[in-house]
Amino acid sequence: MKIPMPVPVYLETYEMGELEERIEKLMDILNECKLCPRACGVNRNKGETGYCKSDRYLMVSSVHPHYGEEAVLVGTYGSGTIFLTNCNLGCIYCQNYDISHLGYGQRVTEEELAQSMLSLQKRGCHNINFVTPTHFTPQIVKALKIAIENGLHIPLVYNCGGYESKSTIALLDGIMDIYMPDIKYGDEESAKKYSNAPDYFAVCKEAVKEMHRQVCDLTVDERGIAVRGLLIRHLVLPNGLASSAEVFKFIATELSKESYVNIMLQYRPMYRAYEYKELNREIKMSEYREALDSAKEWGLHRGFERI
Repeated sequence: MKIPMPVPVYLETYEMGELEERIEKLMDILNECKLCPRACGVNRNKGETGYCKSDRYLMVSSVHPHYGEEAVLVGTYGSGTIFLTNCNLGCIYCQNYDISHLGYGQRVTEEELAQSMLSLQKRGCHNINFVTPTHFTPQIVKALKIAIENGLHIPLVYNCGGYESKSTIALLDGIMDIYMPDIKYGDEESAKKYSNAPDYFAVCKEAVKEMHRQVCDLTVDERGIAVRGLLIRHLVLPNGLASSAEVFKFIATELSKESYVNIMLQYRPMYRAYEYKELNREIKMSEYREALDSAKEWGLHRGFERI
């Protein structure tokens, strides 16, 4: 659905005076961190770290316009991506393992992050795209307030791995314009074996339903650029290891058949995938077509190629 370019939702929340309260609630969580489903309970404000290896301070790997994201995000001038360092998942085939597992990046302040957001906007980017933001959500929202007060006015994208706490996502209501979660698995076994998260599908479903409640199906403006809504990514794995059919069933029956779903075929063995015979190859085109057929059978039709 195409609509005129709306005002980003976070500006309304700021004008109503609610943003400061959200920042306080989010920052307070860091005293006994339960931002994500792992609920480590460490005091990150005192320098303690949990599963994500992150303390109080923001770590950023890179900031740049990105032209390799979905077309509805990239447009003409790119998606303004900010890659956050570290991750709350343990995917053994991670394509960005140097950032998520090895901790490549540098410490930045909230003021510096705000300036990065404004710089991307000045370069013409259509949105600010936070990649792997889960464990730095409080600091991001704190930086957002600074950026708003200095003129930020483009949509925010929450680009995450899908392993989110519903309670944390609820605190982002009225802040994030576009949610872009992965739904990696439709079963417990693969999630446990390859991402160290046996409860992944259960908690991901609850979080994604909350995302959809907040922003609904993806909408685009008259230029075809996404301005609000839910954009789901699903990476097809070799040998059916992602249980793709279960993922599509959930999307179609518990979210919406109008959901925008990017069914991705770019899996390749990275990081430690070579240690697992079943993952140590690229997917076959027949496997990808099988995933597409399953999505179509469930009535999904937005966001993926028809080959």
